[in-house]
Amino acid sequence: MSEVVTYNREGTVGVITVNYPPVNALSHAVRSGLVAALEQGQKDSGAKVLLLVCEGRTFIAGADIREFGKPMQSPGLPEVMDHYENSDKPMVAAIHGTALGGGLETAIACHYRIALSSARVGLPEVKLGLLPGAGGTQRLPRLTGAKKALEMITTGEFVDAREALELGIVDAVDDGDDIKAAGLAFAQKIADEGKPVRRVRDLTEKLEADKGSDVFDQFRASLEKKARGLFSPFKCVDAIQAAFELPFDEGMKRERELFTECMESPQRAGLIHAFFAEREVSKVKGLAKDTPVRDINSVGIIGAGTMGGGIAMNFANVGIPVTIVEVKQEALDKGLGIIRKNYENSAKKGRISQQQVEERMALISGSLTYDDFKEVDLVIEAVFENMAIKKEIFAKLDAVCKPGAILASNTSTLDIDEIASATGRPEDVVGMHFFSPANVMKLLENVRGSKTSDEVKATVMAVAKKIKKVGVLVGNCYGFVGNRMLHKRGAEAMSLVNEGATPQQVDKVLTDLGYPMGQFAMSDLAGIDVGYRIREERRNAGENVPASWVDKLVEQNRLGQKTMAGVYKYEEGSRKPIPDPEVDAIIADFRKEQGITPREISDQEILERCMFVMINEGAKILEEGIADRALDIDVVWIYGYGFPAYRGGPMFWADQLGLDTILQAVEKYYDELGGDQWKPSALLKKLVAEGKSFGDL
Repeated sequence: MSEVVTYNREGTVGVITVNYPPVNALSHAVRSGLVAALEQGQKDSGAKVLLLVCEGRTFIAGADIREFGKPMQSPGLPEVMDHYENSDKPMVAAIHGTALGGGLETAIACHYRIALSSARVGLPEVKLGLLPGAGGTQRLPRLTGAKKALEMITTGEFVDAREALELGIVDAVDDGDDIKAAGLAFAQKIADEGKPVRRVRDLTEKLEADKGSDVFDQFRASLEKKARGLFSPFKCVDAIQAAFELPFDEGMKRERELFTECMESPQRAGLIHAFFAEREVSKVKGLAKDTPVRDINSVGIIGAGTMGGGIAMNFANVGIPVTIVEVKQEALDKGLGIIRKNYENSAKKGRISQQQVEERMALISGSLTYDDFKEVDLVIEAVFENMAIKKEIFAKLDAVCKPGAILASNTSTLDIDEIASATGRPEDVVGMHFFSPANVMKLLENVRGSKTSDEVKATVMAVAKKIKKVGVLVGNCYGFVGNRMLHKRGAEAMSLVNEGATPQQVDKVLTDLGYPMGQFAMSDLAGIDVGYRIREERRNAGENVPASWVDKLVEQNRLGQKTMAGVYKYEEGSRKPIPDPEVDAIIADFRKEQGITPREISDQEILERCMFVMINEGAKILEEGIADRALDIDVVWIYGYGFPAYRGGPMFWADQLGLDTILQAVEKYYDELGGDQWKPSALLKKLVAEGKSFGDL
């Protein structure tokens, strides 16, 4: 008998127990144990009904990630499911925690299901570029009908136990916290009432209700927008449709065919890389696991603008009180009003309750004095990019804040060490770069200064997790990781337009690659005055920053979406960028001023110049130790800048393309265009010479 799956009998209930910490994943040992325990239960004449239950904090939470990429050892999960579904004794699954992926497939291969009210279930395989491959696409629609099965499987989102009961996924919900007791009572009831074996494969009522409808065509049409460029969601639809058009066994064969197609798709490799990279970034090189972490029970924020308000919401959302300081009451009132409006909008959409709106607003208070920061554990400065102002603020914080308080800047480009120099405690100063909108975007780029203590580094990484962000710790330089690469891409995009491309051509190349929006549409969303202020700051510092036609847009108060006009124009209530002849004229005038004769530019040149300049810069970032690993850069770009996760991040994508191809193009553009941005990275050249990739570092 397997050590991780055991069998024993309690009364007339045969109990199969999985105990494989931490999440009872479906390893080879668990799969083998499930089959062996079932056989023992089948032979036990005293057992009238069988119960599957798990020890620890959760039911089976999915596949064993330690087996990812390895050949599947027998028995495979579909084989295990066949054994459980074909049991000649009623088979009950008792769910607590989460039943995800293969865990939910195991549960719905059983004949009956009970769940604790705190449980959640889902089939998230699509997030790894796959589809449920052990009957999930064939059994779930037999329980829920087509529409809900399509929604759950193509998004990978979870449903809670109450909704699962309404949908027919589970048969009963228990409000207690003892899953074994609840499962035993439910299984005994099944036995006492003489309930028969009830195989999900034999259920046809929900199938008949949706047969012949246009639900699949409608759903595919909606996916064209929601899952643009993705492979597996459409294969999920094909598999679910097979449940309605084919007998069960043929539907299972079709599911396996489609599962294999997903396994062979390059998108699966990218999504698997993104999945593991997100988990790996929390392990910071050189930071001991037992590094002390400071308690963060209260937070101060400087600035009630878009960034400050969004940052405040992150902390209020997890129950941490926030004090926002502004210079003027009018600005403070406006900021607090926008926060309330954001929460009210979420309540209207059913994401939170009105009670939660009030609870969160009660955690956010406003002030006009730094004195209210005396007792906070963390202060985050979120004012615009001006070094003199930031240093003035940090000097005040140094004087007011208690010893041990962490002083953080939300700067997106400026030198953390110079900011820290305005204080007498540089070890407590760190960058916490949130992304706009800060209450939505998942990335938190934490920036270590040269004197930032390990304790502070560990604390801000823990804070990221607490407020449900993906935290990445990076080094200090202009733009850090994300904006340093972005600004190289932005400069190249500008040069391409100067030379003859249109902003919409550049943006289309990037959206065709999989970005949600292109360089110029993104600038409009953020506000093109942000980049203008950064350029002015650099000019004031004595840098030679070239003239730009975008500066002329700012001077005409075309600041982007917020003024209904930037690089593009916008209609009231719409975020759709519309090409504007006025901007074409401004660009044409700029070319004349600069003596540029426009030329035809191919989409391939745009792709190479926008993307390969980023890869070359990413390699330099790795050379300098600003990022410890290529996967850190990938995570920054996936969660902060919308790089398509199915391509795995820019450095993973470069590996897939071939670093020799990248280097050859970089060297060509260096010869043709010159400029430090095209000077080939020494690391890139070294990796190509050694036949290695960024992933080998």
